[in-house]
Amino acid sequence: MAFRDACAYVDRVHRHHAAPQGHKFSLGAMTEDGRLVGVAIVGRPVARAYDDGLTVEVIRLATDGSPNACSALYGAAWRTAKASGHRRAITYTQEGESGASLRAVGWRRTADRPARAGWDAPRRPRRTLGTEQVARTLWEITAKDAPPLPPLRDETRDKTRPARRHCSARSCRRLVATPATGRPARYCSHACRQRAYRERRAATPTS
Repeated sequence: MAFRDACAYVDRVHRHHAAPQGHKFSLGAMTEDGRLVGVAIVGRPVARAYDDGLTVEVIRLATDGSPNACSALYGAAWRTAKASGHRRAITYTQEGESGASLRAVGWRRTADRPARAGWDAPRRPRRTLGTEQVARTLWEITAKDAPPLPPLRDETRDKTRPARRHCSARSCRRLVATPATGRPARYCSHACRQRAYRERRAATPTS
């Protein structure tokens, strides 16, 4: 179905997420009399480590509670992705959701992700989405020849980390403040970030 129509349905029905910014494809589930009972929006994986060109993510799924609508959409999303050459599909459920609809169509529980504070940081402000501080479960379904998922970097904040750390640029050792939330800054300024990039390029041998 059209992305615009799928987004309108998500904004109207989904319990805790707004519509996403883009997609690869969207699917709808309808009754025999033509009533739309659910949508699935499938896009690139949100985690960059998983965005390998072979993996898609069901980034939104919303139904009106009709029986088996969730399972039908998850199954159709994987069949569509597999037919287009993808080797893996992933999605997340929030803490308290059983994942029964996923298990019913062959998806596997892969990992548990701890709750996090969100992406807001002093140097990179982000709006609150309402889904922060909620643990999630990662699910996947794969083709037989799919490579394993790469490990994700652990971004859980270390409470013992000092309030200030040194700039990562080798030619600069100024102290950088560690923010209370979000990913800690590695460089004290944009100039140091660019300088470190040039140093890495110069140290990389060319063939």
